[in-house]
Amino acid sequence: MELIRLNKYLSQQGIASRRESDRLIEKGLVKVNGEVVEGMGVKIDPERDEVEVDSIQMQAEKKLVYLALNKPKGYVCSVKATQQDPKIVLDLIDIPERIYPVGRLDKETTGLLLLTNDGTLVNQIIHPSSESEKEYEVTFSVQIPMGAIRKLEAGVKLAGETTLPTTVKKVGPAKIRITLKEGKNRQVRRICQKVGFPVKNLKRVRIKGLELGDLPLGRWRHLSEEEVKFLKK
Repeated sequence: MELIRLNKYLSQQGIASRRESDRLIEKGLVKVNGEVVEGMGVKIDPERDEVEVDSIQMQAEKKLVYLALNKPKGYVCSVKATQQDPKIVLDLIDIPERIYPVGRLDKETTGLLLLTNDGTLVNQIIHPSSESEKEYEVTFSVQIPMGAIRKLEAGVKLAGETTLPTTVKKVGPAKIRITLKEGKNRQVRRICQKVGFPVKNLKRVRIKGLELGDLPLGRWRHLSEEEVKFLKK
């Protein structure tokens, strides 16, 4: 895994902008593998290093916001548009607070996306050690046999490492629901391709106990207090 700068990692995970991340590091509010980071320019391995942020001071005067979005195709999970990707998920949301996507869905994937400015919750959901469940509805162009499903359930080797076992439920001849406990880049598409069944359509329907439900495509809503408490468990 390529090492990346700590401030870039914090920005990618929606904890703070790069400039704000530098201030958090300067104040001694960021730890890597249990040790306070004392210098700037530190690089980490996102797959192996454990990053913690003391968000008590950071969030003392900040209104915490939690949103669920039903992401449409064509939008990227970024806070900044580019010439290559001019449409970002924040274009679909109109609130004054600065929020960030929690994790990522690729441009062609639809469904449940959580957005917030609560760095603590972001860490709880996206850190590999949390093993937070994420459920996807996967549609194929052809019928998928039980043999391929069993391979998905057992774990698939990607880049020399075997993915964690999954839970798979067949909901149609060419459609499954698959639940992951990790979040490797484009994981669902890659493991389905690896067992010989490329994905036609992919939609995320659940993050931990938060479900997409009947939220219309391209629309968003605030989470209830109960939903936020459940996500923080």
